[in-house]
Amino acid sequence: MESLTFLTEAEVRQVAQEFGSPVFVYDQTTLEKTAADLLAFPHAFAYTPRYAMKALPTGAILKLLNEAGLHFDASSGYEAERAMRAGIPADKIQLTTQQIPGNLKDLVEKGVLFNACSVHQLDTYGRLFPGTELSIRINPGLGSGHNNRTNVGGPSSSFGIWHEQLDAVEETRVKHDLKITGMHTHVGSGGDPEVWKKCAAISLGIVAKLPDVNRISLGGGFKVARMPDEVSANLEEIGAVVVEIFTEFAKTDGRELHLEIEPGTYVAANSGVLVSTVMDVIDTGSEGYDFIKINAGMTEVLRPSHYGAVQPMTLVTGDEREGGSEKGYVVAGHCCESGDILTPEQGDPEGLAPRSFPEASIGDLIVIGGSGAYCSGMASKNYNSFPECAEVLKTENGEFKLIRKLQTMDQMLANEVL
Repeated sequence: MESLTFLTEAEVRQVAQEFGSPVFVYDQTTLEKTAADLLAFPHAFAYTPRYAMKALPTGAILKLLNEAGLHFDASSGYEAERAMRAGIPADKIQLTTQQIPGNLKDLVEKGVLFNACSVHQLDTYGRLFPGTELSIRINPGLGSGHNNRTNVGGPSSSFGIWHEQLDAVEETRVKHDLKITGMHTHVGSGGDPEVWKKCAAISLGIVAKLPDVNRISLGGGFKVARMPDEVSANLEEIGAVVVEIFTEFAKTDGRELHLEIEPGTYVAANSGVLVSTVMDVIDTGSEGYDFIKINAGMTEVLRPSHYGAVQPMTLVTGDEREGGSEKGYVVAGHCCESGDILTPEQGDPEGLAPRSFPEASIGDLIVIGGSGAYCSGMASKNYNSFPECAEVLKTENGEFKLIRKLQTMDQMLANEVL
């Protein structure tokens, strides 16, 4: 069963019975294994692995990864505060954000590291904290991704200070007597070690122009195989080429740079699944499609309709009957939205790509694999007024523990004023 990587069919039925559906299930063993993989990433000198918490920000998960030894990257002031409320020490959090939070001064004073992503952000920080040090995010002029929606570098991306604007950076640095000791780049490097080598070389070429930098983050973007025919990035191979280029830089420049990486998908993607229930089975005639309608959709997993992303799925019969002959189904979500399709063509949110399942019946369960990263945290929450679903952690001893309750209608409406 392609998406039952850490669950048995009996456990899928158990979870649905005990916690209802839809429900996210995360696996502690897998999370700790991927965290250990990051901690073992080859490095030439000092090294800090950060978890990009936007991938899955649930407090119990953050606490688990903190105990495993990871540091954290927050993408907003709210995320930084959320991490601290989960017990993460402020000095283990770096804030890299498109929007300067109103409480930036408070966050930095508590110990959160700030990573300026524009000249305006650098100037704002300098006015608040003259004479101090910080890091900056640079757009090195290139990026990689399967489309513009996933590309975080190059001229089509707004992330970071454009690499040709270092003069403005220096002017602002001098204005506020700042010391730039860190540099961050992230181009979505995938799994090819040669691409990582090229990206690292370009990044170090920029570091050479910033004499006080002693810490550099190469971002994340490690390819994760969600589908059976995909291949995950090999961290040993990627790390080896990064070690090589950092060692060479130390020989020519004299600086032994502190390396950081900040994956989110690598840690969380295959650590989680979504268990949903088949609510209806319909067809659109001999020239159309057979549809499975489930009680989840873009309110839990937005990636298919947003990116045309493909995730593994398994049908588990709700009544333990033997599965019948297989047929092709389009899996549709529960939202009144034509784009709420969970089986798109790869890379094409508008295309339909039926999946082969045993003949489905109402009450069966569909398990959507690869749902640990950028699903719960990135969904179209409360669209059609559907509540946020529950989340469960499968512990190392096989127990299932509730880590987020099903949202109530009162919670959904709490801030409305009639």
